Amino acid sequence: MKKIFTNISRVVWILSLVSMFADIASEMLYPIIPVYLQSIGFSIFLIGLLEGVAEATSGLSKGYFGNWSDRIGRRMPFVRMGYFLSAIAKPMMAVFIFPVWVFFARTIDRLGKGSRTAPRDAILSDESTFKTKGQVFSFHRGWDTLGAVFGPALALLFLHFYPGKLAWLFYIAFVPAIISVAFTYFIKEKPVLPQEQKGAPGFFSYFKYWKVSTPAYKKLMIGLVAFALFNSSDMLLLLRVNEATGNENHVIMVYIFYNLVYALLAFPLGLLADHLGLKKIFLFGLILFSGIYFGMAEASTNSLFYVLFGIYGIYMAATEGISKAWVASLCKKEEVGTGIGLFVALQSIALMIASALAGLLWTYYGAAVAFMLTAMMSVLVFVFILIFVNKPESQEKTQ
Repeated sequence: MKKIFTNISRVVWILSLVSMFADIASEMLYPIIPVYLQSIGFSIFLIGLLEGVAEATSGLSKGYFGNWSDRIGRRMPFVRMGYFLSAIAKPMMAVFIFPVWVFFARTIDRLGKGSRTAPRDAILSDESTFKTKGQVFSFHRGWDTLGAVFGPALALLFLHFYPGKLAWLFYIAFVPAIISVAFTYFIKEKPVLPQEQKGAPGFFSYFKYWKVSTPAYKKLMIGLVAFALFNSSDMLLLLRVNEATGNENHVIMVYIFYNLVYALLAFPLGLLADHLGLKKIFLFGLILFSGIYFGMAEASTNSLFYVLFGIYGIYMAATEGISKAWVASLCKKEEVGTGIGLFVALQSIALMIASALAGLLWTYYGAAVAFMLTAMMSVLVFVFILIFVNKPESQEKTQ
């Protein structure tokens, strides 16, 4: 067993625990947020718009803070600030119930995620080699997702004893969120060589990275962002379960099952990706994604939802950490924060569009149309990546 984790450093372990506790807090709320928002008067379109705006804020700030961390050669200040902002945003969702204030609280939470993500992923990249990036990124994603098992389970337990008290969960979630912040103080930063520029960058200056990035990076971005344009927020999947079953407990149980599958398979699939190739495992995940959305268009029973969400967990394990490992492998060490930041920025803008589009399609044409369109477009993205995007090569070979 010890040999399996040989390539997982102390820093990666600590960052994984940080992410796990932060995810316990976030995922305690995630499956009940759409139900909670509907209870205070949000329509499905407004929920889709809220998630899209929140994720766009997160994505754009990920690029900014990733670029800033590259410029000064430091990561941890951004990581620590990010987890703290997300922590204080949790109770704000319960305190502010008017739509404008809910948007504000959700945006603060996502701004925290934006601050920490690219610098943290740059640390993970620094703690790995080209041959171990898949397992390191996937190991971290596995622990992060384990929080998404514990969080909803705690929410389900609480609602069993206090049914309908959804707002209370926003206060309870503050505790594991602060624990995650405390864990960041156990990491001793290893500063990287800063870039020549001084001071904070312009907010959108990281988009300039596109001009100096490699052709392989650009082709991968086109495929990943095109996919994100039709991959709407997971909240719409949860709303589909709630619409079909009419039971919020079923929503949470399905979500727990999905995250358990994801958490258990992330590291094994990361190991497999390092052995077989990141591209092969990622494409395998895309095939699963297409099948899931075709199935979601017609699903109506609890058992079928469990099957689909179980497969969705495999898809996430095969793509989420591996896509970041793939992106990181195409960037110079001192540019990883900017390279990953640009990726997640473009991805989040696309997600905002996808969530709003899916919400509109659902409102006017029904859930089946929204899910079928996503499934068909993902097939086209699969073909594009298969034909036009080369498998990643080490920086030593490409530079």
